Amino acid sequence: MVQVSLERQQLIGVKFGQVERKSIEKLIRTVGRIDYDEKRLVTISPKIGGWIEELYVNFTGKYVRQGEPLLTIYSPELVSAQEEYLIALRTAKALGDHDFLVESAKRRLKLWDISDEQIKELEQRGQVAKTLTLHSPFTGFVLERMAFKGMNVMPGMALFKLADLSTVWLYADIYEYELPLIRLGQEALIELSYYPGDFFRGQVIYIYPYLDQTTRTAKIRFQFPNPRGQLKPGMYANVQIKIPLGTKLVVPEEAIIDTGERQIAILDRGSGYFEPRPVKLGPKVDNYYVVLEGLKEGERLVTSANFLIDSESKLKEALGGMGGMHEHGSMGKESKQ
Repeated sequence: MVQVSLERQQLIGVKFGQVERKSIEKLIRTVGRIDYDEKRLVTISPKIGGWIEELYVNFTGKYVRQGEPLLTIYSPELVSAQEEYLIALRTAKALGDHDFLVESAKRRLKLWDISDEQIKELEQRGQVAKTLTLHSPFTGFVLERMAFKGMNVMPGMALFKLADLSTVWLYADIYEYELPLIRLGQEALIELSYYPGDFFRGQVIYIYPYLDQTTRTAKIRFQFPNPRGQLKPGMYANVQIKIPLGTKLVVPEEAIIDTGERQIAILDRGSGYFEPRPVKLGPKVDNYYVVLEGLKEGERLVTSANFLIDSESKLKEALGGMGGMHEHGSMGKESKQ
């Protein structure tokens, strides 16, 4: 314990704060990059070989809806399959008990993604269609187009790559010491420089199980609804994650002296007496530290000039130690005499 007169307190500018309980929340800020939702990417490939006769989606970036025609394809195999189906229909109609032939021929058409509607049109028409129209099974934007008019295609060949942007992902890096606060399902807010003042709400959907050894950060994946298409892959955004920590015992940041080995607070004991006390601290939230051990609610602390008081306390301890050594040395001389 060290004593500092009121005059000296005023001279060195001593100020005070208090240990208190308050409801706090941790705000984590970072920068993220918007990307495609991998679950909403699709590659469109034909199940039959042939030649592209008409191309309806002929540029990258075009928006297509589910069921919209993409292209027409001429396939000798498809022509043969249609002929087999029509022959099976005529045979079943003429002989009566040959439905299994119809079902077998129909099943073959369906395996090539011929819709029930197209099969019904074939039945009504009674004639083979030279080409098959390939429809989009998905709604989205064309990211890649590998199809060209007149091109020969093989089964399984990628013709289009589509992305649905109604939901997007965002990747951000979180520092190692902040990771214990991150949980799946936590809400996050992002703001774009392109839309100042507008915030978009999303949530944490995945925490990567490893750290970047250079930056000591972990990658976090967020998911954001994007009904109006304002969030575009490649954009950067400012990310905020607010984490309620409940009601905690806290002290002002200025009240703590960090020596590198321990944290110390200077308590006001009244009548000019001050006590340096080691404390154990939790996370720093805004301008406060959470107190885990060493302090009680209502205790008064020095928040300004605490370094000077701590120095005086250490000087007093050092002088006391030197006094003890001097006294011990004098006693040794007397005993020799």
